[in-house]
Amino acid sequence: MPDGEIPLSRPWMDEREADAARRPILSGWVTQGPEVAAFELEFAAEVGALHACAVSNCTTALHIALLAVGVRPGDEVITVSHSYIATANAIRYCGATPVFVDIESGSFNMDANLIEGAVTARTRAILCVHQLGMPCDLASIVPLARRHNVPLIEDAACATGSRILWNGRWEHIGKPHGDIACFSFHPRKVVTTGDGGMLTTANAEWDRKFRLWRQHSMDIPDTVRHHARQVVFESYPEMGFNYRMTDIQAAVGREQLKRLPQIVERRRDLASAYGNLLALHPGIGLPLEPEWACSNWQSYCVRLPDSVIQRSVMQFLLDRGIHTRRGIMNSHREPAYADGTASRNGSPLPESERAQHNCLILPLFHQMTEGDQSRVAQCLIDAVQHPACQLGVQLAE
Repeated sequence: MPDGEIPLSRPWMDEREADAARRPILSGWVTQGPEVAAFELEFAAEVGALHACAVSNCTTALHIALLAVGVRPGDEVITVSHSYIATANAIRYCGATPVFVDIESGSFNMDANLIEGAVTARTRAILCVHQLGMPCDLASIVPLARRHNVPLIEDAACATGSRILWNGRWEHIGKPHGDIACFSFHPRKVVTTGDGGMLTTANAEWDRKFRLWRQHSMDIPDTVRHHARQVVFESYPEMGFNYRMTDIQAAVGREQLKRLPQIVERRRDLASAYGNLLALHPGIGLPLEPEWACSNWQSYCVRLPDSVIQRSVMQFLLDRGIHTRRGIMNSHREPAYADGTASRNGSPLPESERAQHNCLILPLFHQMTEGDQSRVAQCLIDAVQHPACQLGVQLAE
């Protein structure tokens, strides 16, 4: 990236991660092995989960989580359209139908009040999303899922390090508070392994299935076979997938996990600074953190005034070396979902669509300076006041 430009995000990595990657590289065991096993134990301990299973990315985590709870062709899974398309895609991988409900305007998370009306006899699971790292209203969603005897899967792709006040105690997202939580280690997340994912659960049988399916359902893991003192032959009792994490990724992840408290503390400071810098501008809506939530602030998303054009504001900032992203996409508006393979249960999704068009994700990363933040905030304020960004006027493409 050219000097002087401010990226949307940047992983916090240095020689510690490089040194960690050397271990498996020099050991000769670079695929799923002892580093993955250690990363799983350390991640489970960090979030307070009984079981943690590493996989290739969060999409694969969501897929096998849905399979584990029994989602099959013809079933329905209640979720949000306002999420990265992987959330809905994972449901379709199972041959099931995503049933979309709308979001809350302040948190960008699933509106718990709309779930009850979406439950049908075909509902096999609820898939909630901790959007942008902000915990969703689990205190409302978990009892509802239990009342209907429907498994609850948490898409916690962005939420590593986020916490929730649960029965009077602060607990990490991922314990899990539903049935299964799925995490991402993509470079835009607060902890990264380049790519990768993790499933956490309290259910030992589901954890066994994750470990079987991620490796083509091979009944004897290669870690066991390679250390056996007698010849053993593996078999494949059912269809599985190649959803493994490598030991190189896991070694990096273990080092990243050590940084997690410092990363979250820094991001919370940056989010607070953005709030102070933008609070005096009445046209810019700031994200809301409920008193029962402690976000890792994986992203900082603001709501633009209705009087401006999102694309024009983004271009104004880009012309000044500041990279942004539009509000979170809506799967139901993508061509891949134009064929009726999803349902809104007869309900419109006005808050989801409004967030996509009126919101803007600002740069936020560990190495960001006070000067960087002041520059972003001032340029955003300038943009929403600039005539070229007002409705009816478009910047040249």
